[in-house]
Amino acid sequence: MAVHLRSFAKRLFIFFNVLAAIFFLLSCLAPYLNPQRWWIISLLGLGFGILFILLVVFFFFWLIAKPKFIFISFVALAIGWKSISVFFAFHNPATFSYQKPKNVLRVVQWNVARFVEWRRNNNKGSQARLKMMDLIKEQNADVLCLQEFFHSTDSIYYPNLDYIRKNLNYPYYYFSWDEDGYKQWVGQVIFSRYPLVDTGMIRYQKPSMPEALIHADIVFNNDTIRFYTTHLQSVRFKPKDFERLDKIKKAEDSFINNSKNIFIKLKRGFQNRSLQATRAREILNQSHHSFIFTGDFNDVPNSYAYFTIKDNQLQDAFLQKGFGIGRTFTGISPTLRIDYIFTTKDFTILQFNRAVKNLSDHYMLVADVQLKK
Repeated sequence: MAVHLRSFAKRLFIFFNVLAAIFFLLSCLAPYLNPQRWWIISLLGLGFGILFILLVVFFFFWLIAKPKFIFISFVALAIGWKSISVFFAFHNPATFSYQKPKNVLRVVQWNVARFVEWRRNNNKGSQARLKMMDLIKEQNADVLCLQEFFHSTDSIYYPNLDYIRKNLNYPYYYFSWDEDGYKQWVGQVIFSRYPLVDTGMIRYQKPSMPEALIHADIVFNNDTIRFYTTHLQSVRFKPKDFERLDKIKKAEDSFINNSKNIFIKLKRGFQNRSLQATRAREILNQSHHSFIFTGDFNDVPNSYAYFTIKDNQLQDAFLQKGFGIGRTFTGISPTLRIDYIFTTKDFTILQFNRAVKNLSDHYMLVADVQLKK
């Protein structure tokens, strides 16, 4: 009886290992298949990190229990190496040095989630807003690229443009000025301590909210450097959707009823981001400047959006100097790296930092870069 039970258990583990390997390999196709048609593959790509970890667990399980079966995970992981290489950074973690030479540019990328609190008061949200401002000040960056930035010209709300210009010493900025109600504005913004010699904005084709790709040029050490920042289509989950996700995790109520609305929103997000990423790549192909591209992509590295924008032409600051998975979104899953700093290859990326502070629902990214001579 015990022999039959062990044999059944072994076959069951092999079955699940093979199944995980198949799903993993399908997820590795996500960067190459347009979500307009293959959104299910994009959904698997979103779960790439979980599938990768599962295969690694199977690998070590078989290494101890039955070494000859490690080939199932090993072959799948070897085939999916390119996807693994953008998922995990292999550099030794180093302490970020806040001392910066004059010939080095420091850039901050952060989705500030509208600074949590809009209305002037002294509640918990307003205290979080001040902590966020202090964190920005501590970086002593030359350029700030911020998404979901909120500003108001109504005296009962926070005038964040004015505050950062005057209190944090960023006199120059370019803001997308997307109206979000009477005298309220939200969008992408680039702040600089150097004068802006050119600016521009492109509206995406199908946003569910006013999303744009903006750029601003500065002259640094006699070189014109362009900064881009963008926010790609979010899934637009509401509190009720997060409740549904929680019920799915706990296996409560009907899986179909809870998942239907979530899948619809995920599909719409994948498809809209594919259009936006394609448009962004077209714009980048027209640039004659060395540039730094930042943004909240709302998508993981193993995605069509990431591969389309990065292509083989840009370098990812996290992959160049970071370590680990590099999670940037604080909710849902620990494998979600969805915020990025890219540069053209004529930059040297000197150091990178991820400020793990639970203020926004995203972590701040900081990179020091230097243009090669």
